[in-house]
Amino acid sequence: MATINAIKKPPRKTWTVADLYRRFGAIPFERIRHDPPPGSGTVDDVNRLNDHEDRLYELVDGILVEKTVGLQESYIAVKIATLLNIFVEPRGLGMVAGEAGTIQLDINLVRIPDVSFFSLEHLPGGEIPEEPIPLLVPDLAVEVISRSNTPKEMGEKLQEYFEKGVRLVWYVRPRSRVVDVYTAPDHFTRLTASMRLDGGDVLPGFSVQVGELFQMPKRPSDKGKEKRNGPRRGR
Repeated sequence: MATINAIKKPPRKTWTVADLYRRFGAIPFERIRHDPPPGSGTVDDVNRLNDHEDRLYELVDGILVEKTVGLQESYIAVKIATLLNIFVEPRGLGMVAGEAGTIQLDINLVRIPDVSFFSLEHLPGGEIPEEPIPLLVPDLAVEVISRSNTPKEMGEKLQEYFEKGVRLVWYVRPRSRVVDVYTAPDHFTRLTASMRLDGGDVLPGFSVQVGELFQMPKRPSDKGKEKRNGPRRGR
């Protein structure tokens, strides 16, 4: 069961530029919030900034890091969330959250997966929490990788997800059109466009062809051609 362990407040430290690069890799420096200073940020700061600025921030070791999502990444995230919701809701399996679904995984750790699934049994009393940033661990976390995400940043995030109880993680990579499916931080399967992505033990029965996730909108005339010619078969 995805549960949150007892939360202990870590000691504060002063972060230098060198420290930040060691922690996150070659991350664009403008993604790091400097007011409040790195190392002193809190969940209240995340809540305040996410409410009053046109940006979303995650909290890592007291550092506020901007969550960047481009138009293409958002389009893919919405498509994944829609497909998951169509599967989850009629079956009463739980809830699917989108790219603003902010959750607290630890006292100094707030994450915003691009898509997340929470099973009904892991929702408090089977209800969606009313708090803007609840203490809650998803069963499935999906990240659509953007150009500003560094390997170091995403590697750390992967470790955190599994340490806190996430059971399944999908890293969706639009530029290479693949999905990396993680069942542990050091164990993943890479799925290409012609392969099928499924829900594993988390969402048994859910399945979609990977290539569908990266398809751009089609004109009505294109859809008509597909009907006349029949569906294309993957090799």
